[in-house]
Amino acid sequence: MDKNKLKTYGISILIAESVGIISGLISASGMQAYDAVNKPALTPPDIVFPIVWTILYALMGISAARIWLAPPTKERNHGLIIYALQLFVNFFWSIIFFNLQAFGVAFIWLVLLWILIVLMIITFNKTDRLAALLQIPYLIWVTFAGYLNFMVWMLNK
Repeated sequence: MDKNKLKTYGISILIAESVGIISGLISASGMQAYDAVNKPALTPPDIVFPIVWTILYALMGISAARIWLAPPTKERNHGLIIYALQLFVNFFWSIIFFNLQAFGVAFIWLVLLWILIVLMIITFNKTDRLAALLQIPYLIWVTFAGYLNFMVWMLNK
């Protein structure tokens, strides 16, 4: 792989990971209050979340780099816009959920994120099938997060 492609992958992964790190740092103050809320039985141990999210952000970055490196087309550009938009929505979910503890709003926000991920996968698939497939674990995890978010909301009304 040439240096320019490697640089593109590195920057893309760094951008995605930075979204998670900065959002996590901002929402860290809300984690203590979250510890006190009722959680569903399928809630994983706390250590699982940073591990999974680090992997997912890396996959997002790799996927986005593949799209960025593809020949410019309307679908490619549309896919990158959806990617940026879902990163924006992703960034604010943890702040809404942990800091504000607005569990209902966070669930609706997460549904928006889920829709954007589906649209991103569909759009990425028109440019690069592997880039689309790399987003599937993210979609699965956000689906599971939707269950957790919804149940926290219901258990803490």
